Amino acid sequence: MSSYKDTLHLPKTDFPMKAGLTEREPQTLARWEAEGIYQKIQAARADSPSFILHDGPPFANGDVHMGTALNKVLKDLIVKSKTMAGFRAPFIPGWDCHGLPIEFKVVKESRGLSPVQIRQRSEEYARKYIDIQRRQFRRLGVFGDWENPYLTLDPSYEAEIIRSFGRFVEKGLVYLGKKPVLWSTGAQTALAEAEVEYAKRTDPAIYVKFALTTGPLAGKASMVIWTTTPWTLPANVAIAVDPRAEYVRVSVNRETHGPTESVIVAKALLEKFLIEASYVLVESEVQTFIGSDLSGWEAQHPFLPRPSRVITADFVTMETGTGQVHIAPGHGKDDYIAGQQNGLPTLSPVDDHGKFTDEVGMPQWIGKYVFDANPEIVEFLREQGSLVAAHDYTHDYPHCWRSKTPIVFRSVEQFFIRVDDIRAAALAAVDQTQWLPQWGRNRIAGTVESRPDWCISRQRTWGVPLPVFYDVAGVPLMEPAVIEKVANLVKAQGTNLWFEKDDAWWAEAVGLPVGTTRRNDTLDVWIDSGVSHEAVLRQRPELHFPADVYLEATDQHRGWFQSSLMTSVALNGCAPYREVITHGFVVDKDGKKISKSAEYKKPQHAEHFVNQYGADILRLWVSTVNYTDEVPFGEEVFKQVAERYRGFRNIQRILLANLYDFTPANASLAGATTVDRWVLSRLQEVIAKCRAAYTAYDFRAVFETLNQFCTVDLSALYIDITKDRMYCDAVDSPRRRATQTVMHSCFDSIARLLAPILVFTSEEAWEYFKPGSSIHLESFPEVNAEWDDEEVRQTLKHWLEWRARIAQAVEQSQKNGELAKPLEAQVLVTVKNEAEFTKAVSVQSELEEFWILSHLEIVAGTEDAVQISKTPRVKCERCWRQRADVGGHVDHPTLCGRCTDSVLSRVLTAASE
Repeated sequence: MSSYKDTLHLPKTDFPMKAGLTEREPQTLARWEAEGIYQKIQAARADSPSFILHDGPPFANGDVHMGTALNKVLKDLIVKSKTMAGFRAPFIPGWDCHGLPIEFKVVKESRGLSPVQIRQRSEEYARKYIDIQRRQFRRLGVFGDWENPYLTLDPSYEAEIIRSFGRFVEKGLVYLGKKPVLWSTGAQTALAEAEVEYAKRTDPAIYVKFALTTGPLAGKASMVIWTTTPWTLPANVAIAVDPRAEYVRVSVNRETHGPTESVIVAKALLEKFLIEASYVLVESEVQTFIGSDLSGWEAQHPFLPRPSRVITADFVTMETGTGQVHIAPGHGKDDYIAGQQNGLPTLSPVDDHGKFTDEVGMPQWIGKYVFDANPEIVEFLREQGSLVAAHDYTHDYPHCWRSKTPIVFRSVEQFFIRVDDIRAAALAAVDQTQWLPQWGRNRIAGTVESRPDWCISRQRTWGVPLPVFYDVAGVPLMEPAVIEKVANLVKAQGTNLWFEKDDAWWAEAVGLPVGTTRRNDTLDVWIDSGVSHEAVLRQRPELHFPADVYLEATDQHRGWFQSSLMTSVALNGCAPYREVITHGFVVDKDGKKISKSAEYKKPQHAEHFVNQYGADILRLWVSTVNYTDEVPFGEEVFKQVAERYRGFRNIQRILLANLYDFTPANASLAGATTVDRWVLSRLQEVIAKCRAAYTAYDFRAVFETLNQFCTVDLSALYIDITKDRMYCDAVDSPRRRATQTVMHSCFDSIARLLAPILVFTSEEAWEYFKPGSSIHLESFPEVNAEWDDEEVRQTLKHWLEWRARIAQAVEQSQKNGELAKPLEAQVLVTVKNEAEFTKAVSVQSELEEFWILSHLEIVAGTEDAVQISKTPRVKCERCWRQRADVGGHVDHPTLCGRCTDSVLSRVLTAASE
C-alpha cells in the first residue's frame, strides 16, 4: 500500500464539537414540549416513592434576574436528580401575584382609577409577567407542570387564603388592636418586615431637657433624653431608664457662658454627654441614684401641657445618649410594650401620608410631613430653652422597598395574629426541621423569638380582601361560618366580588343583618404565599404535606420560610417542610448584589446571558458555586465556566467517536488490561460520590468529581494511553473491544450523572448514543461492586509515579538534543524491589503502552532509576512506534507485526463482505 492512513480506525461522530447552544437548545425545548417530556417523566415514575420540593412563588413583576435564575435552577437540579435517583418528583411552579409593587406601578401609571379598575389592571400586569417568566424559566431547561401552575390570584387559591383566615379566627388567634406598625407614607399602607429595606439617612440627633415636677428633685433638676426622631416628641408620655444602672445628678454649665444647671444622666455616659453638650462639670454637686430609684417621678413635657412619667425598661442601653429613652408608645414597638406595661396612653398624631394631624397639639405643625417638621421642632426647642445640644446623625433607616420613602412607626388600628400563642410551637417546629446550612436554624429561630404580633391587615386594593364585617356600631364580626361563606363565593366568582358588590348585597349573601358593613382592607401578602401549604400541597393530588424541601434565598428567613412556618403551626401544629435549604444572593466582582450592579446594561436579566451563552452554561455555573454563600457572577465568570463546559462536551464527543463501530452486543472485557480495570474502578468511585453529593444537594461536589474524572482520568490519561490500540489494533481485537466496552460504560454513566446539570447537552449527546430516547427518562447509574477494585487503583497510583519520572527524563533528553520525539526513546527502568520487579516484567507490554513508549526494558538493580537513550529500532509507518519487528514482513516491510495483522484483518473482512 502506498499509504496506511486509511487503514487506521480513526474516531467518527456527527456529534459536533461546536455547541451552538443558543440555536440548538430552543430546538430541543420545542421537541420536549411537543412530546410532553414532563408528563412522560411523571408517568414513568408513577409507582415510585414521592419527593416534593415546594416552589416558593416568585413575584409576578419583571424579568427573571440572575438571583431568580439561580433559585429556579437549584430547584430543578434537586427535582431532576431525585427523579433520576428513582423518586416521583413532580414540580408545580407558582407565582405570588398580589401586593404593593404591582398596585404601586398601576396607580402610578394611571391616576384616578376605581378599586375595581386597579384590580383589573393589576391582574393584567401580573398575568403578563407570569407568561414572560414562565417562558424564561422553561428556556432555562426547568421541567415542571408549566401549564397548571399555582397562582395566588386564582379564585380557588384565594378561597383557601380566606378559609385559612377563618381557621385562625376559630382558634382565637386574630384580634383588632391599635399599636405601632411599619407604615409606608409613600404607599399609605402598613408593611411587613420583609417589605422593608435599609438606607443611609441623616437626621438631627438632639438632647432635650425634661424638668422634673415630682419627686425629691422636683424643680431642682431635669431629665435629659437623646433622640434621632424629633418628630415623635409630640407623642412623648414617658422617659425610660435602666432599673439597674447608676445615674448621677450633676451641676453643669457651658464653657463660655450660661448659668449652672442640674441634670440627671447615666453615669456610664456622662463623659460623652459632657463633650457633646459642651458642658463643664461642677464636681462638688454629684448625687448618685439607681435607675429604679427614679421610677414614678414625673417631668414636664418640653412644649405640651402634660407630664412625662419616669419608668424602667430592660431595653435601655448604655451605648448612646444619656441612658434615658424618650417613650412614645404610638411610634415604636418597645415603646408600645412599655406603655402597655405601665398604663400609658398611645398617641400617634400622624396621618396616612406621614403628616401631623391636629392631635399634635402645636397648630404650626399641623399638616407638616414629619421629616420636614424635624428642623422646626429642633429650632422651637432651642428657642424655648429645652434643647441641650443637636448634631447631624447618619444611620441606617428603614425605607419602604417599593416607594423608597422613609418608614414611620405609627399606631393605627389593624388586625393582628397573636404570635405568643404559637411562638413555642413554632420554635419546636424549627428544631424538628433540617436546615442547610445549619446556621439557618438560628436565623429563623431568632426572628421567631423576637417577632411581635403579626399585623395581617393592609390598606391596599390589589390583594385578598380581609373577610371581616362590622355591625351598625362598628364592632367587627369575625364568625368562622360567615368567613366560610365568603370563601365559597370567592371560589366561584373571585375576590373582585368583594369590591364590585355593595354592603347590602354582601350582608344578604352571607346571612348578616341589614346595616352590616365591610371595609376594603386586604390581607398581608405574606399570608397569601404563606398558606401555599394549604392551597397547593394539600389540594394537588400529586403532592403531599409536609413538603420534603423548601429552597429560597437567605432573606426568606423573615419572609416565606417564616410566614409558611407560622401559618402551618397555627393551622396544623407543625412545620410545612421537613428540610429548608438557603442560598445566598448573586453578587458582582465587588460583592454588590447583582440586581443593583452597574457592570452590565441589564445585569439582572438571566435572559441576556442565556441568549449569549446558552442555558447549559448558566446551569453549569450554578453547579460550580457554593450556593449557601454569596454567589459571585460576572462576564469573566461565565467565560471560565464556558471553558469547563467545552471540556465536558469534548470528552462526550471523544467517547462517542471511539464507539462508532461498537454496539452493546460487542461488549467484552476479555482483553481488558490494568488501565481498563482502573478506569472502571474509578468510574465506580465517581458514581458513588456523585450520587451521594446529589443526595446532599452538594452540586459543586458533583461538578468537581465529574470534572476531575473527565479531564484527568479520561482525557489526559485513559484516552491518551489507549489511542494507539483504538486506532491501530484490529477492529475486533479483544484489547480494542475491551476499551470500547469501558468507554461505553463511561459515556453512559457520565451522561446520566451530568443530565440534571447539562440538561440540553446531555439530551443532545444521548441522541447519538441511544437514538429515539430521552436521557431524562433514565435513572442514575448504579455502582458495580465487581468493578470497584482498590488494589488496581493503588497499582495505577504507583504506575503514575513512575510515569512522571520517565516523562521528566525523556523531556530532558529532548532538551539535550538526544531525541526528537518521545517515541524515539529507549527507556531502561531499574527496579530495586524484587517483588515489584517481577510484577513489572510480567506486565511489561502494558507498562510500555501505559507510559506511551516504543522501547521499554525493565531490569533489577540496587536503586530505582530511569535511563534514556535513542532506540536503534525502526519506526512503523502506521503506528509510529519504534518496533524491533519492522521490516520483518514481506508484504508490508514498513509495518510492525501488530499493524501488519491489523491491515490483513481489514483486507480479509472487506473481502468477506
